[in-house]
Amino acid sequence: MKLLIVAATRAEIAPFLSHFNLPDQPLMETIDFDVLITGVGMVATAFALGQHLDKNKYDRVLNVGIAGSFDRNIPLGELVNVSADTFAELGAEDHESFIGIEDLGFGKSTYQSTGNKNYGLKTVTAITVNKVHGNAHSIAKTQKLFAVQTESMEGAAVFYACSIQNIPCIQIRAISNYVEPRNRSNWEIGLAIKHLNDWLVNKEF
Repeated sequence: MKLLIVAATRAEIAPFLSHFNLPDQPLMETIDFDVLITGVGMVATAFALGQHLDKNKYDRVLNVGIAGSFDRNIPLGELVNVSADTFAELGAEDHESFIGIEDLGFGKSTYQSTGNKNYGLKTVTAITVNKVHGNAHSIAKTQKLFAVQTESMEGAAVFYACSIQNIPCIQIRAISNYVEPRNRSNWEIGLAIKHLNDWLVNKEF
C-alpha cells in the first residue's frame, strides 16, 4: 500500500507532474505514490474516488489544490492544512433560514482530517460548495452560518470518501483568492499553484 494524491484538475499540480514526468491521464502510478485527477466538483470527486478506492488500497490520501479564503489574515499563496470540511449546501431552506442536514435528521455534513501530520502549516476549517461565492449578500450569509476560513469545490467529498473507506486523509490547499464579490484581477492563482507545487516536489510524505 502507498500514498494516493488527489487533485481536481491537472493544472493545479502540473509542475509536480512534470517534475516526475507523469503522463497526461486521470490516473498516474509510480512506485512511491499514485495520482488521481477527479474532475471539478464534489460529485465528480466522490464518484472518481469511490470507483478507485473500491479496487485499490492505500495507506494515506493527500488531497491538494487551490482554495478561496474568507480570512484576509491568510496571505494569498499561503498553504493551509484543512482540519474539518463541511458540505455547506446540504440541507433545506426555511424561508430566510437554513436547516443543516444534521438538524433535519438525515446524516452529517462535516468531515474531519484523519491524517496525523500538519507539515507545519496553518490549520483551518473549510466549506465545500457547488457554487463558489462571488456575491456580497451570499458571502455575508455564509459567514454567519459557517465560522470557517476557506472554501473549495471538492474537499469535503474527499474526506467523506476516505471516511467510508477508513483511510487516513489530509487536505492541503493553497490560497488563490479571497472570497469577495467576483474580481479576477485580485486573484493569485499562479502564485498559489507555484507554492503548492514547490511544496509537493520538496516534501517527503
